[in-house]
Amino acid sequence: MKLPYELPSAKWTGENGYARMMVRDLVTHVRLGVHARERVPDRPQRVIVNVEMYSDGRSHLEGEGLASVVDYDPIHSAIAAWEGRPHVLLIETLLEELVALCFKDSRVRACKVSIVKPDIYDAAAAAGVEIYRIRD
Repeated sequence: MKLPYELPSAKWTGENGYARMMVRDLVTHVRLGVHARERVPDRPQRVIVNVEMYSDGRSHLEGEGLASVVDYDPIHSAIAAWEGRPHVLLIETLLEELVALCFKDSRVRACKVSIVKPDIYDAAAAAGVEIYRIRD
């Protein structure tokens, strides 16, 4: 089936298998947003963060212990530290920080990160942004 658009070319497709490490539905509170209603200094808003990191899925075969796998703990720690940070205008700013953190481990070939604001619209479950990036 031909797509109505062209997918970006990639050096890594995951077609030979992969391992996916994830932090799912992590709820935190952060000062975030461009609208006046989001810029109340003492009222950070609830956000839900998801991070997926993809590797070739073979590093755990080369050894045992935490050093043999992609560790998701630094991702969790970084997100937990957002609660005390100054106001950030764009979700994309936080997402780019997460992408950079994911790619600190050279085994991560691709990542998908998203942040949603569940309380922004009464008639919607959430509004947010997702970025999928493949290592250059």
